[in-house]
Amino acid sequence: MRIELKPVMREDIETVWKMQVEAFSDLLKKYQDHDLSPAAEEMDKVSARFEQPWTNYYFIMADDEKVGVIRVIDKKDGSRKRISPIWIMKEYRNKGYAQQAIEEAEKIFGKEHWCLDTILQEKGNLYLYEKMGYHRTGKVEHINDRMDIVFYEKD
Repeated sequence: MRIELKPVMREDIETVWKMQVEAFSDLLKKYQDHDLSPAAEEMDKVSARFEQPWTNYYFIMADDEKVGVIRVIDKKDGSRKRISPIWIMKEYRNKGYAQQAIEEAEKIFGKEHWCLDTILQEKGNLYLYEKMGYHRTGKVEHINDRMDIVFYEKD
């Protein structure tokens, strides 16, 4: 099933925030990264990001269902476009929706000059991004005894 990206509107921010908290809650429990986890963010932080002129939030839609969200940062200043974050709700995972969402974002913003980061210990994420042409930059940020963040780029 093909997905589509539907732009998030200001009135959708609470829905985005609730989805984000739910989608990342298992990772928060696993890694205890209360300072960084999207599951621990307040709604006003999501709302502030939405207001940034370089931020684009999209619902990932499959059969008129909101299966996830992707945020694309594009400052249009020559810097890399960034995916931060992307998530698929638990009940919709492992169906190819994240890959399709990234492909759709690349159709909108262009295929080249991207970056993102993810949890090094989440092998499924690493597999997805590497399969899609992202390569590790060599930068790894140690967060705590359970978790590291690895950085990727795609040219």
